[in-house]
Amino acid sequence: MRSEKDKMLAGELYRADSPELIADNRRISAWMERFNATGATPEQRLPLLHEAFGHVGRDVTIRPPFHCDYGYNISLGDGVFLNFNCVILDVVAVTIGDGTQIGPGVQILTADHPRDPAQRRQMLEFGRPVSIGRNVWIGGGAIILPGVTIGDDAIIGAGSVVTRDVPAGGTAVGNPARLRP
Repeated sequence: MRSEKDKMLAGELYRADSPELIADNRRISAWMERFNATGATPEQRLPLLHEAFGHVGRDVTIRPPFHCDYGYNISLGDGVFLNFNCVILDVVAVTIGDGTQIGPGVQILTADHPRDPAQRRQMLEFGRPVSIGRNVWIGGGAIILPGVTIGDDAIIGAGSVVTRDVPAGGTAVGNPARLRP
């Protein structure tokens, strides 16, 4: 029988209250407490990022406070920058490409919930991965919803709610975000 964590990582329905996932969440909560409390420089925080994330490229900067679900599903390319108050709900893979800049208060969400109310009452959830390309600029307060892919060199306007894929070089703004001509 597969564990709830195995189901979560596969993007299948799972329960987040399994002992293994609770332990993983406690681990990352303790990590976030250390990361967010430190007055260290970005270079001094880099070892902490390697401790928590699946992959961390060179010259990555995350300005605290930062919040995530597990950490190990996050992959950051070279030169990625996340400003204050970013949230990544990483129940499945979140990939952020080289040189991407993410404004303050951005939320990247992979966690999703069944549309069937009976399944929701059972506390089931699932994840859909988010992929953000290289050299993307995401304005402050934007929300990236589960399953979205944002292509290289795209721009996401501040406060936008991205519900659909954005092609390479595209600019998406609004709620819901729409491509600007």
